[in-house]
Amino acid sequence: MEKIKVTVWNEEREGEDRWQPVQEMYPQGLHSVIADALNKESDITARAALLSDEEQGLTESVLDNTDVLIWWAHGRHADVEDRFAQRVAEYVQRGMGVIFLHSAHRSKPFMRLLGTDGYLCWRDEGERERLWVSDPSHPIAAGLPESFSLEHEEMYGEPFGIPQPEATVFIGWYEGGNVFRSGVTFRRQCGKIFYFQPGHETNETFYNPHIQRVIANAVRWAKPEIRVPARGCPCVERLEKR
Repeated sequence: MEKIKVTVWNEEREGEDRWQPVQEMYPQGLHSVIADALNKESDITARAALLSDEEQGLTESVLDNTDVLIWWAHGRHADVEDRFAQRVAEYVQRGMGVIFLHSAHRSKPFMRLLGTDGYLCWRDEGERERLWVSDPSHPIAAGLPESFSLEHEEMYGEPFGIPQPEATVFIGWYEGGNVFRSGVTFRRQCGKIFYFQPGHETNETFYNPHIQRVIANAVRWAKPEIRVPARGCPCVERLEKR
């Protein structure tokens, strides 16, 4: 069986001095924790790509060999060159799946694909979040309890400036009183999109087995059903005679 090929993209730069709380939580980078968890799945193979890599980790070679791209970003959205953001969007439209994590709602590829500014409200107090499975029949929810808690997360609250989702798989509730559509899906042309809210870089979120299960399920759901070559808008001959 051919494995699903995943690239975990992180805005981190190789060799940089990282903020100490992040270094302590994810010594090898959170991308490594996500990729390591996925590589334990029998049907998935994952590798990492960083902002400091060639063409910001988004070469055509990388994307040609990626079935599902996982995108984590928080503070360096503007550093991603427009040409590479557009390249990602085009690959998704042609069939590559993409999973946007946490603050990737403000990333250039997310906003290009959804036609939105990703508006939301936030509060970083390390609050407890309870994630409710609002669509238990969805493949991304497979094997999960009806709800589970994260002891510390950054609060993201409604209203969330996104188009109407195809499915709302998770709804998050925070001890401060806010709620959020924490897991939503979309389709753009041939590609599938999943946005998943948990994942602040100073919290232990990506070590949580339920979070790892969600991401693995999302990879399987988002894998390409079809991949089409790059194309413009061709002029074609008529099929029926006058």
